[in-house]
Amino acid sequence: MREFNLETRGQTDFVDVTSRVQEQVADLGLQEGVVVVFNPHTTAAVTINEGADPDVVRDMTGALDRLVPWQDGYLHAEGNAAAHIKASMFGSSVTVIVSKGKLQLGTWQKIWFCDFDGPRRRRVWVRVLSGNS
Repeated sequence: MREFNLETRGQTDFVDVTSRVQEQVADLGLQEGVVVVFNPHTTAAVTINEGADPDVVRDMTGALDRLVPWQDGYLHAEGNAAAHIKASMFGSSVTVIVSKGKLQLGTWQKIWFCDFDGPRRRRVWVRVLSGNS
């Protein structure tokens, strides 16, 4: 398993980690297989979505804020219940196929680390499930 750290800048922040995951694939020497990108935090998530148009991330952030407002009478004592809910909606990991040493993503796809309780220092784990590593 490999790990890398990142810093988020705002309460909600989507960070493109595609190149960092590709670096881990290269470092592991994986040519053919599958990798899991996992986030070990309960108020953050990992997703795959468009990375060409920044309005996509802005639209997702706005929609999430409307669906799950930061203040809404939640019972969680820490005051960050909205972040936990958003993280559960997205999920803690993604699985990506690797072929010829490259992540197999669609033309516009990127791997996003999504922080819903930042800014913070966060960790991302990359694990090979199968292949020739």
